[in-house]
Amino acid sequence: MFYDFPPTQYLFEHFDLVWPRIVEHLTISGLSVAIALLISLPVGLLLSRIGSLATPALVVLSLVYTIPSMAFFAFLVPFTGIGTRPAVIALSAYALFVLVRNTVVAFKGVDPTIIEAARGMGMSPGQLLWRIEVPLAMPVIVAGVRIATLATIGLTAIAAWIGAGGLGQELRDGMNDPTGSRLYSAVICVAAMAIGADVIFRFVMRRVEVGR
Repeated sequence: MFYDFPPTQYLFEHFDLVWPRIVEHLTISGLSVAIALLISLPVGLLLSRIGSLATPALVVLSLVYTIPSMAFFAFLVPFTGIGTRPAVIALSAYALFVLVRNTVVAFKGVDPTIIEAARGMGMSPGQLLWRIEVPLAMPVIVAGVRIATLATIGLTAIAAWIGAGGLGQELRDGMNDPTGSRLYSAVICVAAMAIGADVIFRFVMRRVEVGR
């Protein structure tokens, strides 16, 4: 039985303690991706329109993306204190690179002949954006959200070292568990969360592809 399986024994016996960590993990990850998405969509659209700004902006974001997570968290702590705030700021910054890049690629990848045909039909710029460009760009944008979400779920575990909570707290505390059950339970939860998110986004991507 799974209940007696050592890697999951702690999870079943102490689910009332693990569940709040799961909720914290989902909250931090979801909030970070949501903030990054709200920023990346208008920024990515702007950069797709002004090509001269796209390369410098993506270079800056890629440099941020290469900063080790622990170093980024440590840099933010003197300004924000420990806890959820520095975690969300850092994780949102990491997600921005993927989301902005995919948004730029998505809008630049729209077939110019389709845009010209829509203009010839008398569509306004707003109609052209929402009826033509956004639906055609959506599969690439959703693919970027999927990648950013999976990466954020993994990085959120590291945020426990600055007091953000989440399943990273279980990982950290589990290192002192001689049986290893607590550690493995946390790993299983993080992996299940990532797999679940991947399945959901793959379903959404198929739906978006069909609806184009």
